Amino acid sequence: MIVHRSDKTAAIRALRSASPYIRLYKGKIFVIKAGGAVFGDQAATRALIEQIAILHYLGIRVVMVHGGGPQLTQVTEAMGVPTRMVQGRRVTDEKSIDATSMVLNGLINTRLLAMCRELDIEAVGVSGVDAGLIKAHKRPPVEVDSKMVDYGFVGDIDLVDGSVLRKLLDSGLMPVVSPLSADEHGQLLNINADTVAAAIGATLGAEKLVLCTGAPGILEDVNDPRSVISYTDLKGLDRLRESGAIKDGMLPKAKAIESAIRGGVRRVHVISYDTPDSILAEVFTNEGTGTLIVSDINALTQAEQQIGQE
Repeated sequence: MIVHRSDKTAAIRALRSASPYIRLYKGKIFVIKAGGAVFGDQAATRALIEQIAILHYLGIRVVMVHGGGPQLTQVTEAMGVPTRMVQGRRVTDEKSIDATSMVLNGLINTRLLAMCRELDIEAVGVSGVDAGLIKAHKRPPVEVDSKMVDYGFVGDIDLVDGSVLRKLLDSGLMPVVSPLSADEHGQLLNINADTVAAAIGATLGAEKLVLCTGAPGILEDVNDPRSVISYTDLKGLDRLRESGAIKDGMLPKAKAIESAIRGGVRRVHVISYDTPDSILAEVFTNEGTGTLIVSDINALTQAEQQIGQE
């Protein structure tokens, strides 16, 4: 039997290219949020966790926040409870809040922890309820399009206790966070996962907030997946909202992005979990794969501002 050695040049070149980023980000905090849609595909979920594992192995302190919308919709509709969304946010009534807890804290969180165990990541599952991580109150009825909307058992965040997560990170553990929380009376509250990820990122002073979505990034034309915006800033987000390019499920994401950046997160990335190795490409290459959002475009390096212009 004759075995020929494979060409190592490409792998070595990739390592050399990534090494400046590895030095830059070692010890820094990344908050990575994944929507529930990816968890319906085991191969896609594994690919996502494998990338997070590499960040963890390289010494980047990762906090993972997960959603679970599609799974929750499936469970509640099986219970005969219709799903109602208003401007991309779920209305959570009394019948569905228990299902929310079962799906988020139970089904999804536990499956992610099991996959982390397989990939040798020391991960710990927590929710906003645990150790008072997220203090919240029930959202009061609000006016939307000239109509009053009661979101039910949906929470607005008052405070994130960063010490809870820092203790885990300082112990070499990776928190996997479910966005469920409770008010001061112990009433469970459902909170948008993007909102939770942004609040955690701001509290921890995260270097990056990475939002993994089904879209390839923020689109200038929602009907054209090729119209990915390579980079923008808060003023650009406002313009996209006004033009209607950001609507429906992207509205809470845009609000979370703005909140994260104003809270001190240096950079926010919107990428697709469908793109192979999208997290690694976004973190360890200058070109990236999705949309980079910063406070002000003038803060970008000259090389970064050349993205998408060639």
